[in-house]
Amino acid sequence: MNNRTASVAEPIARLIEEFHKLPGIGPKSAQRLTYFLVRMPSEEAKALCEAILAVKEKLIYCSICQNISETDPCAICNNDKRDHSKICVVENPLDIMALERTGEYTGLYHVLHGVISPMDGIGPEELKIKELLTRLKDDSVKEVILATNPNLEGEATAMYLQKLITPQGILTTRLARGLPFGSELEYADDVTLSRAFEGRQEIDKS
Repeated sequence: MNNRTASVAEPIARLIEEFHKLPGIGPKSAQRLTYFLVRMPSEEAKALCEAILAVKEKLIYCSICQNISETDPCAICNNDKRDHSKICVVENPLDIMALERTGEYTGLYHVLHGVISPMDGIGPEELKIKELLTRLKDDSVKEVILATNPNLEGEATAMYLQKLITPQGILTTRLARGLPFGSELEYADDVTLSRAFEGRQEIDKS
């Protein structure tokens, strides 16, 4: 417990510190969330606790696409109506949610769970790249769409994957530049994402 939380009750100080660990939650936001929960009716607080526990206890990673799911394979991989000849590679599960909202893409996905970032100590070995390459041994895959975010790390990861995939004779494409550089897929609007899919281009093999 630090000096700022020493004057409050221990359970409140602990909860503030736990909220502060979440991404995008600063000290003031952590305090506001904590005191909101203090005022919350007990039944609602219990429901929130149960929802958090359910996320940790009931969710698993799909053994095929590595997306978060309740079943293995996940509903998308197990859907015969999806186009199994296409795999869209994304950084995280939230990107799938964003792309699915557009209704533009009907193929399969693969979640890397991050990007190559030497400054953060994240190399290819920390990502789900080996699992992707295993999937590409299936001759049914005709196109891999690299949908990593249009920033330095996303571009570097896409280039790394492209060098691994194109020698296998599989069409490798990148989302069109409807997405501004430095943005993230999960925050893009549906129209922008739809146009990015429609305008995707084959990556230069040279």
